[in-house]
Amino acid sequence: MQLGFIGCGNMAEALLNGILKKQLVSANAIIGSEPRKTRLQEIKDTYGIQVTLDNREVAKQSNILILSVKPQYYAEVIHQIKDVVKEETIVVTIAPGKTLEWLKQQFGKPVKLVRCMPNTPALVGEGITAVCSNACVTREELDKICCILSGCGKVEVLGEQLMDVVVAVSSSSPAYVFMFIEAMADAAVADGMPREQAYKFASQAILGSAKMVLETGRHPGELKDMVCSPGGTTIEAVRVLEEKGFRSSVIEAMKACVRKAKGL
Repeated sequence: MQLGFIGCGNMAEALLNGILKKQLVSANAIIGSEPRKTRLQEIKDTYGIQVTLDNREVAKQSNILILSVKPQYYAEVIHQIKDVVKEETIVVTIAPGKTLEWLKQQFGKPVKLVRCMPNTPALVGEGITAVCSNACVTREELDKICCILSGCGKVEVLGEQLMDVVVAVSSSSPAYVFMFIEAMADAAVADGMPREQAYKFASQAILGSAKMVLETGRHPGELKDMVCSPGGTTIEAVRVLEEKGFRSSVIEAMKACVRKAKGL
């Protein structure tokens, strides 16, 4: 199997790092292309994969081809490579808003297509990636793609109609969480805690809370209630968050994210 990456940015590197760490594919069976020569050399030096400036060369060699470029470049890149993509090649895309039907139209021929939507925690092996595919992809082939993507965390197969929701709930949401961590740390600093410790306490609290949801199976509301003692400090903080529209602002932000994703 030859695995190809067109585009070697942060998300491609996260996938590459996970794949090699888990020995899912060997470095000599991976090829990547990237327009920035310095970045290409950095990837080659770090991971030992084959590299080229030629997108067509990657497409020619690959049995699994991952298009890891920004959404606005998809049409251009597909136009470059569509005539050299082999019939058996599985093309994996990482782009919001680019539907399986749109991708098929760009290639102008039947192609095995898999859409995936990862998130940046993949960089530390804690990502979650949503996956869907067209009818040309067999169950065995989809399982193979899921196995490769699992190098960076969890993988879930979903209907394509949910992919824009995935953008809001997992792909974009690390930004919301980072803002929350930063805000909590700022408040702790304002009350006298050194900043380095403030980031550590805020981050660990979020990490542990998320783990409680995943591992206990309890409803988040139930876990919240466990912390909120009658007349206590936590319920007072919750009261202020509700007064300021905390939940409503999160919901509206995510709905705006979905609308944006649909328009890309």
